[in-house]
Amino acid sequence: MTTTRSSEAKFSCLIVEDDVAFATMSAQVVRAEGGEPTVCHTLAAGRNASQDTSFQLVLLDNHLPDGKAYDFFDSFARRNPAAPIVMITGEPDAREAVALTKNGLFDYLIKPINLDALAACLQRAKLRLAGPELPGRAQEFFGASAPMRAVMEQLRQAARHPASTVLFTGETGAGKDLAARVLHELAGAEADTPFIAVNCATLPGEMFEAELFGAERGAYTGADRKRAGLVAAAAGGTLFLDEIAEVPLGLQAKLLRLLDAREFRPLGSTESQRFTGRFVAATNKHLAAEVKAGRFREDLLYRLDVFAVELPPLRQRREDIPGLAELLLTQLAKKYERAKPLLKAEDLTALSGHDFPGNVRELRNVLERSLLRSSADSRWLAMDLNWLQRAATPAATGPATPATAPAVASGPLPTERQLTPIEAQEYRLIRDTLRETNGGIRRTATKLGLSPQALLRRLEKWPELRRE
Repeated sequence: MTTTRSSEAKFSCLIVEDDVAFATMSAQVVRAEGGEPTVCHTLAAGRNASQDTSFQLVLLDNHLPDGKAYDFFDSFARRNPAAPIVMITGEPDAREAVALTKNGLFDYLIKPINLDALAACLQRAKLRLAGPELPGRAQEFFGASAPMRAVMEQLRQAARHPASTVLFTGETGAGKDLAARVLHELAGAEADTPFIAVNCATLPGEMFEAELFGAERGAYTGADRKRAGLVAAAAGGTLFLDEIAEVPLGLQAKLLRLLDAREFRPLGSTESQRFTGRFVAATNKHLAAEVKAGRFREDLLYRLDVFAVELPPLRQRREDIPGLAELLLTQLAKKYERAKPLLKAEDLTALSGHDFPGNVRELRNVLERSLLRSSADSRWLAMDLNWLQRAATPAATGPATPATAPAVASGPLPTERQLTPIEAQEYRLIRDTLRETNGGIRRTATKLGLSPQALLRRLEKWPELRRE
């Protein structure tokens, strides 16, 4: 077992992996992400290490010399429910992946692993460690970019003031619905506290009051029974009024009374009821311009714009795209009950360079299309080539921020342009070990955890290494 100590480490990570070369490379990625790796090569060693140290994150190989990792996963997860566990396997099993995920597995990665994907997985795990656990859909909202960190800080501030109305603005698909759900969670809502989302654009004008406020029996033609409205359903929780700009002008006064006095009266009733909960609204339109155009009440705008949060479009936080892509692909693989394929480095670069006018919604759409056209036994995602051709043109809003691989050892690579990130790591590791052993094949193979024949096959692939 090997351990790297660092007084500045942001998290502790247990790596249980019998492939010495891959364990070494994984530890390098953990260090690049600010972690302190502890490497074990057997389940027994992993169990001993986890008894002595409380690890915040685990990278767990599924097949180890002394057994499969299921028992270790179950026991560690019970003792450390907040610690993300990432299962790594060279023999993917879709049913196994789904079952483990339902039991709390954070991610399920398939060898050979793109090191960019491993780094993105660690970044998402760090976000889990840094904040409260949120519903699966809400995790899509997160990102490590400066714009999203600023948004998260605004949400934390808003969560401390339950009486304030929060207005989310931003482009379609930027995550306004997700942001509202995150705010609901950050406010410390209980699991059974209601979150009621109302799409104002879908409420027919003639039924607006009845749908929102409820109605007494006989209040209108066809009202053969008393009905509760959406406002009453959100009592004690969050009422999310999406597309607030689409409320007809004649009905905005009724909405203003609800927000201003926190009271409403069901249609046909003579008694007002009190609303106890939080108001959250969202729009993709500029409400001030709607006021000037005479389509939105100025006093309603003032009542809504108490705590405004603007969500940045995806093109303004490109560094979040690789992590979001990995997360969305994990969710989609679970949805279709299949193993998650890997994203190629060039695909991540293309994704990061696309403008995404549809934002996160568009990113999810292209990943879902690509997943469905990928064969079930493929290790790599078959990215939609037509989409890639459209995405090849650099975005007009600024230069792309391609996904970057973790820092590796220095020194030129004769075949660098032909290597994937994981091949580059392997190439450097073999080269450096050959130099340490003065070119001894058996000693190099032993240090790398390979057979001499496996090492020779790699030397045939990279003839320039034979000089070492």
